[in-house]
Amino acid sequence: MITPFTLLFEEELNQGPGLPAEIRAIYGGDWRLPAIPAHRPAVWTNFVVSHDGRIAFNQPGWNGGNAISRNNCHDHWLMEVIRSRADAILVGTATLRAARRHRWVPGELVDWPAFAALRAAEDRPPLPALVILSATGELPAAMGLTLPRSIFLITTAQGAERALATYPQIECLIGADGQLDLPAAFTALRQRHGIRTLLSEGGGRTYGTLLATHLIDEVFLTISPIIVGNPPPPAPPRPSLVEGIGFSPQHPPTLHLISLRRVGNVLFQRAQLRFATAPEAV
Repeated sequence: MITPFTLLFEEELNQGPGLPAEIRAIYGGDWRLPAIPAHRPAVWTNFVVSHDGRIAFNQPGWNGGNAISRNNCHDHWLMEVIRSRADAILVGTATLRAARRHRWVPGELVDWPAFAALRAAEDRPPLPALVILSATGELPAAMGLTLPRSIFLITTAQGAERALATYPQIECLIGADGQLDLPAAFTALRQRHGIRTLLSEGGGRTYGTLLATHLIDEVFLTISPIIVGNPPPPAPPRPSLVEGIGFSPQHPPTLHLISLRRVGNVLFQRAQLRFATAPEAV
């Protein structure tokens, strides 16, 4: 069994349901869910980053989070806890393409009965729904699309036409003007499909979009002790935590730290997002 995390700091801000004792004993404390908004799911994301803020080496054989975490077992275990509390998992097409064999289901990294028990106790289906963000609707063949689960595509009218030609089982969420409308899609997920909690496992661009539209509540961040760097062209760039959006220096989004844990030289941070201005145009 995995060894317990060392708790360095915790200031729980939420009043919702907490973790069962079996998971708390390893996590070294609790994680209470935030209040579920009426108009959208409660949303959180989970990343592992290097010391210099990179989330991928972006080269063949070294393109996933495991290369950054060095296959850290505590990072895997915490990912399973986070997935266990998600009604749906959000990915972008870049993530879908880079991890075609991934299924985005609890138990994929660490098979432990407590995770399935937590889903059942919180009245979640065995498999979370998969939500894909893609303006073009160009979806690669991926294992996560073949499982018996609900699949949603947040896209445009043209993207929906393209995607449905290959994956007719997908439900497309399109803005009123036929364009990609993330706030409206999240409202539909919550009010029409009963999605209460959503975990984003997309990359830096997906995270940037969620930040810009104020559609995220908390972030889990595993900080690896390695340094990745960013080589000059013609080598492909190595993506950072937030891509595709820039915030004003006067009023950037900020984090309120909820907890900090340690295992060896790896830090595990959980924080609440706070916004001082109206959502950005994306």
